[in-house]
Amino acid sequence: MKGFSFSVLFVVLLGMLVASQTLFVVNETERAVVLKFGEIVRGDVKPGLHFKLPIVNEVKIFDARILTMDSRPQRYLTLEKKAVVVDSYVKWKIDSVTKFYQATSGDEIIANRILSSRVDTGLRNKFGERTMHEVVSGQRDQLMTGLRDDLNEVAQNELGISIVDIRVKRIDLPPDVSESVYARMRTEREREAREHRSKGLELAEGIRADADRQQVVLEAEAQRDAEMIRGDGDAKAAAIYSKVYTQDPEFYEFYRSLQAYRESFNGSSDLFVLEPDSEFFKYLNSSTGGFTK
Repeated sequence: MKGFSFSVLFVVLLGMLVASQTLFVVNETERAVVLKFGEIVRGDVKPGLHFKLPIVNEVKIFDARILTMDSRPQRYLTLEKKAVVVDSYVKWKIDSVTKFYQATSGDEIIANRILSSRVDTGLRNKFGERTMHEVVSGQRDQLMTGLRDDLNEVAQNELGISIVDIRVKRIDLPPDVSESVYARMRTEREREAREHRSKGLELAEGIRADADRQQVVLEAEAQRDAEMIRGDGDAKAAAIYSKVYTQDPEFYEFYRSLQAYRESFNGSSDLFVLEPDSEFFKYLNSSTGGFTK
């Protein structure tokens, strides 16, 4: 009984060993090729369970998803011979596993190196055909689309891969060019500042002159109105004085005398001497009924 169990176990283990050597699985995100002593006998093996000959056949599995190649920033010249530093990346995937293996021996590093060289050449040519403004803003999308279409056909024929997308992450100016651009921008801004300052001074002078003119006009109008009001007041005062004078001429003469005395003797040390028979005492005697000396 023990011998039978050992035989069954041996058969099972042998079957598992044979199965591991003859069966292989390709996942949904993978593609494979089957080699016979290094030569492709089955290419572009689809996902699923497949058979192979033990020892004789070898299976190479590759990632069929979209891969990213991030290039190092490179320096290019535009149509005006202005230098720019471009940082770009490429999205690609294996389209034909057979061509990919034949061109690169299945090494993604080799594929990235070849693709990077082709992209570098293409970007250099595309940037050399356009101005700085076009590559920075105006025609960047058009440039990338044209480069992708040109490289895609070459990559499919030579490497068995398809270019999904080429994008520029960033476009910078070299340090020396950046300094010159900054200096030019600063000079331009200083010129604009001087122009605005000059216009502001002219405007301020105009406003100040208009304010001075309005001040003169307002003062003249105020002086005119004041003279008119003063003249009207004097006329009214003269009319009142005249009316009062006609009612009591003696009192008016007395009042005018007092006003004259007040204006003449306005100091504390002034001395006022009157004779007893002067008009001043005469009026007091007549108005009060007598005056005691």
